[in-house]
Amino acid sequence: MLPALKPTPDAAVVLTKATLRAAEQLGLNNAELAAVIGISEATVSRLKANGRPISPTSKEGELALMLIRVFRSLDPLTGGDERKRRNWMTSYNQALLGQPHQLIRKADGLVRTLAYLDGMRAAT
Repeated sequence: MLPALKPTPDAAVVLTKATLRAAEQLGLNNAELAAVIGISEATVSRLKANGRPISPTSKEGELALMLIRVFRSLDPLTGGDERKRRNWMTSYNQALLGQPHQLIRKADGLVRTLAYLDGMRAAT
């Protein structure tokens, strides 16, 4: 008898769930998440209602993957502490010349924030 095959998870569904979780952990509300990945607030609501997944090959998918990387880079730097993580996101960062939660709303700010966090992780 052959072993039962596990269904392959849908990449878009996995990306959507990971994006929503990362946004929550970073303290982003619907409007902020919408700005980061370039969609409307109504679309964020549909994402949360499981009505519309994020395609990994779309522009919003690329930005969502970067947001997830921001969370994954920041989380170990803050020791997994939600309060520290959210404080970092809302505090002025002299190296980035702004508050990360505002900077990531534009693609160049998201890229700079991610590069900064990757550099910080490499230095530890």
